[in-house]
Amino acid sequence: MPAMVGPAAETRSSPTPDDDDFRRLVESHQRAVRVHCYRMLGSLEDAEDVTQETFLRAWRRLNEFEGRAALRTWLYRIATNACLDELERRGRRLLPPMLGAPTRRFDPREATVGEAPWLEPFPDAWLEVPDTSPGPEARYETKEAIELAFVAALQRLVPRQRAVLILRDVLGWSAKDVADLTDMSVQAANSALQRARARLDHSITPATARPAQELERELVERYVHAWEHADVDGLVSLLREDATLSMPPLAEWFSGVEAIADFFRWATGPEGPGPYRFVPTRANGSVAFGIYARGAPSILHVLLLDADRVAAMTSFMNPELFKAFDLPPTLE
Repeated sequence: MPAMVGPAAETRSSPTPDDDDFRRLVESHQRAVRVHCYRMLGSLEDAEDVTQETFLRAWRRLNEFEGRAALRTWLYRIATNACLDELERRGRRLLPPMLGAPTRRFDPREATVGEAPWLEPFPDAWLEVPDTSPGPEARYETKEAIELAFVAALQRLVPRQRAVLILRDVLGWSAKDVADLTDMSVQAANSALQRARARLDHSITPATARPAQELERELVERYVHAWEHADVDGLVSLLREDATLSMPPLAEWFSGVEAIADFFRWATGPEGPGPYRFVPTRANGSVAFGIYARGAPSILHVLLLDADRVAAMTSFMNPELFKAFDLPPTLE
C-alpha cells in the first residue's frame, strides 16, 4: 500500500494491505486519486482518509479487476463511490462568503466562530503528476479545476451532480463511462451534468487574470512588506476595490478596501497578535503563505491575484494545516 502523506497517515487506524505487488500496481495513482477525492469532499483530511479507503477497497476487490478498463479508471470508480458514501455521512464544506452577505466594517468584539464544516486548502506539492492531463472532453484546465473558488463552487452541488461534473468536465470522461460509474442512464447522467453546469456557472466567481511571473513576484513582495511593516496605505494600494477577506472558522467575511483596511489596522496594531512573518508556499494553484505570529504558526493564507491587484484573501486559522504544507512548526 502506498505510504500516506500528511496528518491522516498518523491518525488512521484501519488496516492496510501489505502486498508489494499491489503497492507497485497502484502507487503511481495515489496523487491523482487524492486530488479527485479533494475536489469531491473539499477537505484535505477527508481526502486523505478516503484515498486510503479507496486503496483498501481496491485491494479487497483486486480479483474483480480484469484489465478491461484502465487501472486508473477502476480506481476512480472506487474512489467516487467512497466519496459519495462519505458525503452521505456529513454536510458540505463551506467558505464564509457562501453563508451570506459580507460585513462592511471590522469589529474584533463581534467576531463569531461559525459551526459549519469549512473547506480546506490543498498543497500544490500534492497535486497531480504532469503526465495525467484531462481527457479530450474536459472543459476545465488542470490549474483552473483546483482553484479555491472552483472547489468551493463544487461544494454547492448535490453529491451525485458533483461527481458527474468532475468526471465529465474536469477529467474528460465520456457520457457513457460516467453513466456506467454512477449507475445512471446516459440521458440521466447528461441531465445531471446540465443542472450541475448551470449551478456552477451561477456560483463560481468571475475569472481573474493571472499576472506574469515577474509581476507576481513584485506584487507578493510588496504585499508581504506591507504586512510585516504594518503599512496600511501600502496594503490598500495593492487591493482591488471589491477585494474580499475571509478567515474560517470565523463566520464574518469582509468586502471592499475600507473594511479590509479596518481589519489590517487592528491586526498590525498593539491589540493584534503580530508581529508577523510570512513563509511562502502554494495552495490550490495560488500564492500562499504560512503566517507566523510572534514565531508561532497561526494562519495558512491563500491569495487570489488579478493582474496587478489582490482580489481575495482567505486566511485559514488552523495551524494544524502547516504540517501538510511542510512548513516549520515554529520560527525562532
